[in-house]
Amino acid sequence: MRWIIVDKKVPVVRFKGFTDDWEQHKLGDLIENYYNGQTPSRNKVEYWGGTLNWLTSGELNRGIVTKTKEKITEIAKNKTHLKVVPKGTFVIAITGLEAEGTRGNCAILGIDTTLNQSCMALFTNSNLIKVEFLFQWYRKRGNEFGIRYTQGTKQQSYNATILNILPISVPSLSEQERIQSILLQLDNIIALYQEQLNLYQQLQKELLQRMFVSHRQSNPTIRFSKFYDTWELQVISKCFKNIRNAFVGTATPFYVDKGKGHFYLESNNVKNGTINRDKQIYINEEFYLKQSDKLLHSGDMVMVQSGSVGNSAIIPPELDSTAAHALIMFQSPQEKINSKFINFFFQTSEAKSELRNITTGNTIQHILASDMAQFKIKIPTKSEQNKIQKLFDTTVHIIDFYNKRINDVL
Repeated sequence: MRWIIVDKKVPVVRFKGFTDDWEQHKLGDLIENYYNGQTPSRNKVEYWGGTLNWLTSGELNRGIVTKTKEKITEIAKNKTHLKVVPKGTFVIAITGLEAEGTRGNCAILGIDTTLNQSCMALFTNSNLIKVEFLFQWYRKRGNEFGIRYTQGTKQQSYNATILNILPISVPSLSEQERIQSILLQLDNIIALYQEQLNLYQQLQKELLQRMFVSHRQSNPTIRFSKFYDTWELQVISKCFKNIRNAFVGTATPFYVDKGKGHFYLESNNVKNGTINRDKQIYINEEFYLKQSDKLLHSGDMVMVQSGSVGNSAIIPPELDSTAAHALIMFQSPQEKINSKFINFFFQTSEAKSELRNITTGNTIQHILASDMAQFKIKIPTKSEQNKIQKLFDTTVHIIDFYNKRINDVL
């Protein structure tokens, strides 16, 4: 469902049978009352650990809230004059909106609960707007409004006065019901996909920890059948023919528009074990040719050396002969080495912990190519490396599948 309002004050996509213009309102026209709570004193033990739910803005999940992390007592409610907000109420985050992760956060209550001071309950006029429609509308527009309308310098926030002036377009109640019904079905589909995604992400995490070993361990706790050989300890310089830095220096004078040059691999493209091309930089032909002796090829591995130290990825076939900036390059894997296996190893918490031991810098962490060349890693036979790599390729493809399905629905 596309919520794009055109000059006729109707959405681009609409259910059959609805032709009236959507009415333009300020949010305050549709809300009968606002309420936000507070935090009972942490110094009074008799206020905490009771039976009453107490909701914080961090628990607003853009869905249905069914539980709270903390509970308070009746004494706390009475002494601090907190109200119990009933199930079915729409609640939004009103402070900390300078943070993208908080801005636009909202939920419908699936439980009766008290609130902290960062949550605002909106009690609607049921003759004008459905709670579920308001929820879906705010999920769509909340982030935008959190940028445009909030007040404050360091910490941005809403109050009732600001909320009252937020512009909103509203159809008839019957059209609202149709819209909220189809969006609820989409939410259910997303929830199913998200559940499967979470399961496979957790499976991948568990397998990473149990199918790889640190240089201090002997063998992994989980292995494929018919593999019994002890994993050999090697320095990583024995795994690749060349470990060195990519170009380090100012490259911005050589940037060109997409389609007019060569893709330039940078640290922000290396995330979660893969090459991410959401942000792409291109360089001109002259600068690219100057780096001809440092071009990356399919199967090489790269690692971020400053900032998000240790993020690694394998160069895919479509990026063969790519130039790179400020990355450590692990080039030309030896015959007995599967570079994808090593890349998956660097996704484990054990590997990340060992990398932290050789990083330098306080504000910005940094790692040297010379230190990485001496990094120790346990290596099984090539055939076992291949089996492990294929397994994790499968988990990555499944995770990508569910991420794509979720994005398609959204």
